[in-house]
Parts: sequence; structure tokens; C-alpha cells
Amino acid sequence: MDVKEVLRFAEDLVFAKTGEHLDDLQEAILRGAWKGQRYSKIAEESHCTEGHVRNVASELWQVLSDVLGEELNKSNFKTTLERCRFSIISSKFAKDCTQINNVNVCGDTLQPPEVPKERSPSTPTSDTSKPQTRLDLADAPHISSLFDRTSELATLEKWIVQQKCTLATISGLSGIGKTALSLHLIPKIQHNFEYVIWRSLRHFPPLETTLKTLLEFLLNKPEIELPTSIPDRLSLLMEFLRKNRSLIILDDVQSILSSGQLAGNYRPECENYSILFRQIGETTHNSCLILNSWEPPREITALKGEKSPVRSLQLKGIGTAAAEICRQKSLLNPETWENLINTYRGNPLWLKIVATTIQEIFRGRVAEFLKYDMLFLGEELAATLHPQINRLSELEKNIICRLSREANSVSIEQLLQDADLSPSELFNGLQSLGRRSLVEIEEQENETLFSVCPVVRQYVISNPVC
Repeated sequence: MDVKEVLRFAEDLVFAKTGEHLDDLQEAILRGAWKGQRYSKIAEESHCTEGHVRNVASELWQVLSDVLGEELNKSNFKTTLERCRFSIISSKFAKDCTQINNVNVCGDTLQPPEVPKERSPSTPTSDTSKPQTRLDLADAPHISSLFDRTSELATLEKWIVQQKCTLATISGLSGIGKTALSLHLIPKIQHNFEYVIWRSLRHFPPLETTLKTLLEFLLNKPEIELPTSIPDRLSLLMEFLRKNRSLIILDDVQSILSSGQLAGNYRPECENYSILFRQIGETTHNSCLILNSWEPPREITALKGEKSPVRSLQLKGIGTAAAEICRQKSLLNPETWENLINTYRGNPLWLKIVATTIQEIFRGRVAEFLKYDMLFLGEELAATLHPQINRLSELEKNIICRLSREANSVSIEQLLQDADLSPSELFNGLQSLGRRSLVEIEEQENETLFSVCPVVRQYVISNPVC
């Protein structure tokens, strides 16, 4: 077999199992594995991190292992595929289709394949359904495990691929899985784009810098001098996004938002990012921008809607799927895991932190930890909450302190009586806390009730917030 046959054969196996075609990174992994390349070399040639390549490869090997009925990895990939293909071709003379591990692979798929020649990113592909994708994921973190986000991935894929959403925000508390969700989304949808680029705003770069780095990758013409003004750079970017289907992911967007104000307001030096987000959300183009943030920027509220190209996904905890974290941490007493998960609201990071404590102090015995009937934060978990609580406005701090004094949910009428706030102030504060995922809302007998989760309540009580 040569590398062209390998790609075609693997494509048939994967499609027979999943109904999905290989994307460009998966093809690069197979091509590199066939040539004996290291993952670092494949990552360099694919313009992404080695960690991302390893994670995508792991999922690919698992799919192929399931189809072939034996463990497949980078080391045995070549010999196993040649042996299995020989077996299939031999059986082809007896019948048209061969069944491998309950998956039908038909003989007519094993003819010499027509694999397109390698092409540069600027060269159009003859297969418009699967354009060549240029990736720039150098700024992306190492991809981590994703626990039961199937529905969220399906929702994002529907918004972006089917409904051509142009701007989507993924918001939620730190540790809830926004970044991991976006990283796992990329291999699912990247074949729908010509360009995929990841940028972090953690160090709140000026808008002109962000535009510059985006344009340098997208245009890929170092000989061209970029315009210096923000309007000109923005105009050039929008022109590109109209002509070339591109996926841009901006992570840590909360870094360009301000502290001490209601949710969604910008730091003074980053105020002009609102121009970029409005242009992306209001202008007709063929691309998509994803924003990962603790809270959505203020423009999103006005622009989002079911029939709008702007959407917003607020991540919640992962519920009972978090039992996998307990298993990975080798915790004992599985009958108590649900109680632990509910207490820490299914937040993957919170659960990993507390699971480590249980392992180190109680040798993994969850029941012993829970018998003390206390909610333990510890310095590490408190440190994840501190920047989120510390950025609240005085109005929000007033409300969250009032809610934290109550073990049960509180109505708006009760809050108005006790918090010494006008209805307008209370509504603004509750709305802002909701956008920050710091209050929980429930309906009871046609009345809306508000509360804070036990972890946030414990932090507020234990720290001088009010």
C-alpha cells in the first residue's frame, strides 16, 4: 500500500463506523504515521500544537481500533492496516462486502484511490464540500478531557455549520469547560472552513495588535505591509471573512472586560473591541467568531436570538457524568459520588480540586469526607473564585452577600425588603450576576427565586466580600 491507498482505506473504515469523513488533521496524522514521523513533526507541518495532534490521534486510533476489532496505535498502524486490507481483498472474491467487527466495508471501495495533489492554502480545492484547512492553534492550550458535552457540541455544530452563525459566545464560571469544549469542537467542524485560528486575550492585547496577528496569519503575505489604523485593519479583516470561510476563536475574553462594573463592560483601553464584535455580528459574511468568556460582552445581549446569526451558550455543570472524574481520581464509596457532584455543581475543575484533597487526606474515601457535613474550599479552589468575585460591582457584592446569608432561595420581594435597593438596582444586579453564572434561578409556584450555589456561598462567607 502507498500513502494514497492508506488514506482512502482509512477513510472508508472511519466513514463506515461514524458516517463522517476524515478531516485534514486526521489525514496528516495518518500520512505522518505511515511515514514514521513523530507527533511533533506532524504538529509543525499542520500548524498546531503537539498536544492537540496527540488528542486527535488518540480519538482516531480508537475509532479504527473499534472497526478492526483490535488495538491500533501509531506504532502498529502500518503493519495492522496492511494485514487487514489483505484479508479484506482476499474475501472480496467471495462476496462484495466484508464485515469487520460488525461494520460493512465493501470491495468496490478498495480500488486505487484518487487522492488530490498537495496544494497551498491559497489554491482552491475541487471538492468544495471539504476545503483545505490552514490551522493556527499555536496559542491554544493543551486539549483536556471533555466530560459528556455531547449536546453542547451538537448545538454549536448546528449553529455554526448548518445555520451559519457568525458570532457565538461560550460563557460560564472558570473551570466549567469552555476552552475544552472549543478545542474539541475544532476537529468536528474544521473541514467546513478554509482557516481556523485561535487567539488568547489573557493579557488584554490592544485591538490593533489582535487585528494584526489575525491578518498576518489569514493573509499569509509577509511582503504586504498592513494598514496601521484600526478602521483600515478591520475593513481588511471583514473583506477577508466575506471571501474566505474562516473560524476564529478568542479565548479568555473576560480579560478585556472591566472590574467593578456590571457584567459585559470593557476595560477603558479595550473599549474598541466592541467595534470588532459588532461588525462580526451585524455584517453579512461567511465566517464565524467564537468568544470564550466568564461573561458575554454587552453587545451579545442585544444581538443574540434564535433567528439571529449571533448565539450565546452558557455552560452549566456536567451532572452525573462527573462520576468519571471520581473514577479517574480513584475515589471510593461510589454511592456517595452524586452527593459530592451536586455539592460542587458538576464543575469539572472544582471536582478535580476537591477529589485531590479527598485522595490526599482521606485516601479516597468520599464517605469519610462527607461525614463532616462541611463544604471545603481550600486555597486552590478559593483562588479560582477570587478573581471572579473580586471583579463584581458594589451593587453585585451587596446582592450576593444578601443571598449568601440564606440557605434557601429568596424571592425578589424578600430581596427588596432586606437589601435596601430600588427595583431598578436589584434587577440590574441580578441580571448581571446571572450573566456571570453566579446566581441560580428557579421557578416555584409562579414566583422566581434566586440563590447562590454552596461553593460560592462558602467563599463569600469566608472572605471579606461585603
